[in-house]
Amino acid sequence: MTSLNILRWFVIPLGLFAFLNAAASELFDSDSVLDVTLSGPFGSLLEHRDSLENKPFILEAEGKTHDIQIRLRGHSRRRVCDFPPLRLKFPATGTEQTVFAGQRNMKLVTHCRNHDRGEQDLLEEYLAYRILNVVTDTSLRVRLLRLNYQDSDGQLPEKATNRYGFVIEPVAEFATRIGATTVTLRGVPKARQDLDQAALIYVFQYLIANTDWALTKADYEEGCCHNIELFRLHGQIMLVPYDFDLAGLVNAQYAFPDVRLRIKNVTRRLYRGVCTDREVLRRAIRQFNARHDDILTIVRAIPGLTPKNIETAERFLSSFFERAEDEDKLLRSFERRCI
Repeated sequence: MTSLNILRWFVIPLGLFAFLNAAASELFDSDSVLDVTLSGPFGSLLEHRDSLENKPFILEAEGKTHDIQIRLRGHSRRRVCDFPPLRLKFPATGTEQTVFAGQRNMKLVTHCRNHDRGEQDLLEEYLAYRILNVVTDTSLRVRLLRLNYQDSDGQLPEKATNRYGFVIEPVAEFATRIGATTVTLRGVPKARQDLDQAALIYVFQYLIANTDWALTKADYEEGCCHNIELFRLHGQIMLVPYDFDLAGLVNAQYAFPDVRLRIKNVTRRLYRGVCTDREVLRRAIRQFNARHDDILTIVRAIPGLTPKNIETAERFLSSFFERAEDEDKLLRSFERRCI
């Protein structure tokens, strides 16, 4: 089968993104923690894990109130989490002149388990996004929230009512910001990729020890790729990753590697990138090395992360930089594992 037959493009015009985000907010322009109250039927929402039904909620932030819809989202997290991630749907009007101006559908990452470790896991996943933000603008931005959950059903445990969470920059907003278009493909031929940008993603996934991604589709997805959004910019395909809860950097209590990978735990780094020219990968490694101090500074600046977990994250990330001092040795290990 030819590459032409393999690829099937469904391109959303950039102009449509611009229209949808004409009044976009500055929500992701700040790193400060945003205090948010969510009020509604959390008990019934969490009781029906298989339902994707929207339920009415009220969101309050910065003195403004919004009537929104909320539903559960995610695949594995809907099964394993006490408090699964949510999708927030804002009304078409009414957010003007607020921090949520221009937003319609947003992913909210929650604390998963109703205990302090679950919240630490969330903050470490937030850290993963922030690390990639430090290295490249072609990454999804995030905003940390301090959430007060008020359950009108009266079923939510008290230990779950006040927790950190974070929202992720919507795909449409990201595309507009970098001037790209989204694409859906059956596969991602190497010849179509922005090789330097792809190499950055391969090295990043190795840095945080994330193996929960692939340039193939998962069973429940319509197109490529698993935990990777695809964009076209200047005629090339860009890979933008998301969902890092199973990464070794996070080391969530429920995280286990795919048995097919033959690694015992998620903290074991395993290169899963496409076989790429050595000098392209070398440039990517050097980009991360150049931001070594900035990355460790981000670790220490994450609100709510405990001193113990700051130390653990620093030690884990530093082990990558120690390996990266010998570029050729690291590159040879990549070449032995590349796809």
